[in-house]
Amino acid sequence: MEKIQAIMILEILGKPADYVSGSLNELVNRLGKEKGVKILNKQFHEPLSVKESKELFTTFAELEIEFETIEMYLAVLFAYMPAHVEVVSPENLALPAAYFNDLGNKIIQRMHNYDAITKKTLYENQILLDKLRQFAPAVFKQLTTPPQATNPIITEEKKQEMSAKKKEGKKGKSGKKK
Repeated sequence: MEKIQAIMILEILGKPADYVSGSLNELVNRLGKEKGVKILNKQFHEPLSVKESKELFTTFAELEIEFETIEMYLAVLFAYMPAHVEVVSPENLALPAAYFNDLGNKIIQRMHNYDAITKKTLYENQILLDKLRQFAPAVFKQLTTPPQATNPIITEEKKQEMSAKKKEGKKGKSGKKK
């Protein structure tokens, strides 16, 4: 198998700016230590403030990487979830069917593992919500009841208006009280 060269962009969002830069640096260093991965070139960019937020910053690194195998390339994609990736070489890959089948099965296995983790997390979350509902039902009643029903603010003017409507409802068609 030929080695694979790719350009990859890793991006991080967080706060403060120094922490974001440090985290990206740690991430790139960890990637460079992966077996079967060689970082050929790296370029870090300064953190920028996110327009929609005064507190959040974003930064990214452009990496040129060489992978020993396709498995390593795919493993990095799953583990590091880059913002962008582009295979530079080889331009064409010839894969035996058995190799391609093995690769497909490894991807499926990883997807099933992620699915199992997600389902387990959702199940545990539901158990926690059920326990909370059991031991603190008032909290859930407040969450499910509209705010105006739980904390009505009725002014004197509103009371008079409600009273007038009530009296109108008791009058018949002739306008007299029943």
